[in-house]
Amino acid sequence: MLSLIGTAKLNDINPQAWLADVLSRIADIPQNRLHELLPWNWRAAEDQREAA
Repeated sequence: MLSLIGTAKLNDINPQAWLADVLSRIADIPQNRLHELLPWNWRAAEDQREAA
């Protein structure tokens, strides 16, 4: 758990927001898109909706 939080912080991401978002989305995301949930690729769901 500490490495997940540390990686999020190193990527200037709020660890709590990232982890909550990832846990809510991981069951529904296709396997070939799991890389989108990694801290260095992650964008919050709100950011994705604004970009669309």
